[in-house]
Amino acid sequence: MSVLIFIDHSEGQIKKSSLEALSYGSALAAQLGTTAEGILLGTVSADLPALGKYGIKKIHQASQDSLNALDAQVYAKIIADAATATGATVLVFSNNFSGKAIAPRVSVRLKAGLVTGAVALPETSNGFVVKKNVFSGKAFAHIGLSSPIKVIALNPNSYAIKEGEGTAEIAPLSVSAPASRVKVTNATVASGEVPLTEAELVVSGGRGLKGPENWGLVEDLAKALGAATACSRPVADAHWRPHHEHVGQTGIAIAPNLYIAIGISGAIQHLAGVNRSKVIVVINKDPEAPFFKAADYGIVGDAFEVVPKMTEAVKKLKGIA
Repeated sequence: MSVLIFIDHSEGQIKKSSLEALSYGSALAAQLGTTAEGILLGTVSADLPALGKYGIKKIHQASQDSLNALDAQVYAKIIADAATATGATVLVFSNNFSGKAIAPRVSVRLKAGLVTGAVALPETSNGFVVKKNVFSGKAFAHIGLSSPIKVIALNPNSYAIKEGEGTAEIAPLSVSAPASRVKVTNATVASGEVPLTEAELVVSGGRGLKGPENWGLVEDLAKALGAATACSRPVADAHWRPHHEHVGQTGIAIAPNLYIAIGISGAIQHLAGVNRSKVIVVINKDPEAPFFKAADYGIVGDAFEVVPKMTEAVKKLKGIA
């Protein structure tokens, strides 16, 4: 009996969402009185033993280069087989792109109960009940799992990374991976200093910026804050910004600690993708903009006047020349 945590990676680096999953899984293992272990498929340049500081004792690694490209079917079989071999009774994933593809398949293979979008540690005093987001983050549900094996996919940015001391043992995982039906012919890596899905701070712009030539307002503030940039759907549809920056119900759903919306009216479709943000700041010259109803802080004013002053204030506060 143990907790097995999937360690996701990209470009040779461990994803921040995986560190959250490790912290969550380790805390859950302590709660259950058992141990936490990790599983990693592929190769990384990161210091794997150092991941022990997040509470895991061992990392099972299948280091074939062929596993560096995600194939959810292949990953699910390997992880399910490893869970059976190690006697894991709880499996933890991040509810990111990879986790959403793998966790349900692992659940089916293991005949395990599944909760996606978890936002807190399970309540285990009377059964096994997991709190999760529902209705695009508008409400919570508490799901009870009674299956012998349980699978949890943790929402990114919903559980704090917790570091301690210790190192993890690296245990080579010998697998007979099935032939992949996925062939990667080309990969385009999104540029940007901070990946949007990993960002704790996000500055986003909408049609209120009037045109792509004014996007420097967003980028300057984001750079001063150390934030990622995002946009509303009309901005992406107008090709002012690439579609991978589009946040909302039909784009990327994010949950940063701070979301600053500049010139975005706040249609329900946009709000559905950002309403899990811990703090929302809205800047809009229309006092009737719907977004103000969801905002923690609002500034009614012209973005072309407000944002440069905010950027300068941030630079002054941080001592940036």
